[in-house]
Parts: sequence; C-alpha cells; structure tokens
Amino acid sequence: MAKIIPFRGILYNPEVVPDLKLVTTPPYDVISQEDQEVFYRNHPKNIVRLILGKTYPSDTPKNNRYTRAANYFNDWLAEGTLVQDAESALYLTRIDYKMNNIEYNRYGLIGLVRLEDFEKGIILPHEKTFTATKSERLRLMEACNAHFSQIFSIFSDPRNQVIGLLKGVVEHLPPDIDFVDFDQCRHRLWRIKERKVHQEIDRLMSQRSLYIADGHHRYETALKYRDQILRKRGSIDPDDPANYVMMYLTSMNDNGLTILPVHRVITKVSTPLLDSLVESAQTYFNIDAIRLEEDRFEDTKKAFLNRLKAYAPSGGVIGAFIRGNSNFYLLHIKESVIDPLFKGELPLPLRRLDVSVLTRIIFQEILKLDHQSLDDEKLIVYTENPEEAIERVRTSGCAVAFLMNPTRIEQVREIAQNNLLMPKKSTYFYPKVITGLVMNKIY
Repeated sequence: MAKIIPFRGILYNPEVVPDLKLVTTPPYDVISQEDQEVFYRNHPKNIVRLILGKTYPSDTPKNNRYTRAANYFNDWLAEGTLVQDAESALYLTRIDYKMNNIEYNRYGLIGLVRLEDFEKGIILPHEKTFTATKSERLRLMEACNAHFSQIFSIFSDPRNQVIGLLKGVVEHLPPDIDFVDFDQCRHRLWRIKERKVHQEIDRLMSQRSLYIADGHHRYETALKYRDQILRKRGSIDPDDPANYVMMYLTSMNDNGLTILPVHRVITKVSTPLLDSLVESAQTYFNIDAIRLEEDRFEDTKKAFLNRLKAYAPSGGVIGAFIRGNSNFYLLHIKESVIDPLFKGELPLPLRRLDVSVLTRIIFQEILKLDHQSLDDEKLIVYTENPEEAIERVRTSGCAVAFLMNPTRIEQVREIAQNNLLMPKKSTYFYPKVITGLVMNKIY
C-alpha cells in the first residue's frame, strides 16, 4: 500500500530567520491578493515569493513568476537563508489552535510518499479539481524542481499506532522548531532520524490507504511532472525522486482534525433567474424564510447561521442570501426528489452530500450553470467565512450566497473508498498545513 520514506528536508536557517512567522504562509490557494501583499512586506525571504509570486505586465517567457521563484530558491540556498538537513529524517509536527474558544491540537507526519495512480486505490482523492490551477502549478514545479508545501493526506488509525509511535520517540525532547504563526496557531517540529523508527513507520503505513484532504491539484501536478520525466528518459528508477511527493499525514481519528464548510458566492446571475430562484427552489426544497430587518441585521444573521449549523449532524439543509431580497432562507431538500433526479447520474454516497444537492439542483437545474461555468472561479467564489459570503452579496454587488454545513469525515472516507469525487471545494480542513516549514528539492 502506501510507501513513506525519510528525506533531507530544506528549512529556514534559524540564525538568518529566527522568527518563522515572518516567512511562512498558508497554502497558495487561500492567499488573496491582499494577503500576498502582506506576506511580501513581512520579510524579503517570505515563501510567498516561491509559491505565489507577483506577476507584472513586463513578464516574458524567460522572466516571470516561475523563473523568479526558481532564482529566489537557488539564491536563498546558496546564501544560507535555506539549509538542507545533513541527515534524512521524518518530521513530526504538532499544531495547537483555538476554535470557538476551545483549544485543540493535531499531530502530523511529514515525509516523502511514493506517487501512485489513483486507480490503484492506494492514494485516493475525494473531490474534483480545476484544470487551470493544475497547469499553473506544473509550470512552477518545472521551473523549480521542488516541493514547497506538503499535500495534506489522512489515513485510518483507530489504535493510534503511527503518530503514537512518533510521539513516544520525542516525548522528552524539546522541539527543533517552535513558533506562533500569522493566525495565532502554535507550531512545533521534531526531526526523527532513527532508521529503525523510519522502517517501522514504513511498515505501519504499508497497511494503509491515504486519502487526500487538501492538495489535489498539487498531487495531480506531481503525477504529471513524473510522467513528463518518464517520457523524456524512457524509463526512471523506482527510487527516482520524481516518483515521490512530499506529504503531511495525519490520522482521521485525531480529535484535532476539523472540517469547515466552504460557502459559495455566485457573482453574476441573470435578473429573471435570480428573481425566480426562491419560487423555482420550491419544487425541490421546503423553504424557511427568516425575515430580515435592516436595523437588526447582525442579530438576524447570527440567528440564521445558528439555525443552519443546527442541521450539521444530519445535513440536508442549505442556507441562502439573495441580493435585493429581505429574507435569509433555509432550504430543506425534499427526500422524495433526490433519487428520481439523481438516479443513474450520481451514486448513492454522492446524493446525500449537501454540496452535490447544491451543484446539481441549484447551480445546474435552477441557475442553468454549465460545466464551464462551474469551473469558473470568478463566477463562483469560495470562502470558508460565512460573514464574508454574506457581505459580498450585501455590499459588493454579488448575486447570491449559499451557506453550507461541513462535509463529515465519514463522508470523505466513503466517497474516496468508492472511487468517487465530490464537487470542487467540498471540504476545508482546518488548520491548513502551513507552507515554509519544510521543503524538498527533487533534483
């Protein structure tokens, strides 16, 4: 099954960059243009210059965000800002964070994992990807020949054998890295260099499949990169670095594993379709309208979001806020319409997902969005922040916001095990794996 090996990680030199808060970022796909500016200002060696560099009108095929990233990376290595470990290691991390004033922690293992085609059932995706994003990530990988961030994957470990073993190794050791990031999450990292531990981890992981939680685009990009190397050379050795990708692995049984919902904002809808949305939805949903009084907007919004959240354990309810409308809405799917509408089109596990109902019934059936529109990230904006989703409609002129409950971990596992794919952006695993903690140079 899954094969994991240690590697000589590349890390920021603490003598040059003593505070990693200044140089680390979240993954590239959640960095807004405003965030990018902040990270650029934080430090001249911030990793945003590698993963999401600025573009300029003067860019050329020989001077662009990808070539600049490669130059920065090589320069930082040469000058000692980045340092490669002398020995191969697996890296154990712990992140401490707060949510709703409750403290959580999550342990993870960073190592190199052998790339496997999805059809083998060893490494499994759970959601669809955007074509343009994969093309863009491949250009970066081709220019830099490196992994700057880990793919976030989860595995089943009800007896806590994998992380439990690693925690036992470092139990009485101070961390090699300890800092608080831009979101006030605390990160600790330990290098684990013992070969016997590496071998035991490889044995334990060889009994398990991996489910990609976050990083589908980067994993598919790594597969394409490997295949390009194979085509150029005709063959590659099983141990060739291109056959491996850097991953962050955590147990799906970890109590610190949190999934947030991803809300959708439709920026533009034709006036007739928008005006008739609620009426059209009545065919498929039982609808609760929550009257909105402008002088009590915040109180009403809070009550609406709390009512939506109450349905999280069971699912089947979608929230909506429509431009120019004086209500919040809770849309309760009519069970009687699911099977006739989805039969022969969606397998049973997908039919029970709120994001499937939203995509198939509201987006495609009611709003008449085609597959090209569903792939348009300017038409459909994704955010894990419900306040932002509502505000985009209220003050920024967007057409409608759809508020979601989170996909449950057992749904992720069932979808992946059945070789099925959820709609894009069905999950938001929190906290995201921080970028800039450990890097890997392929060649």
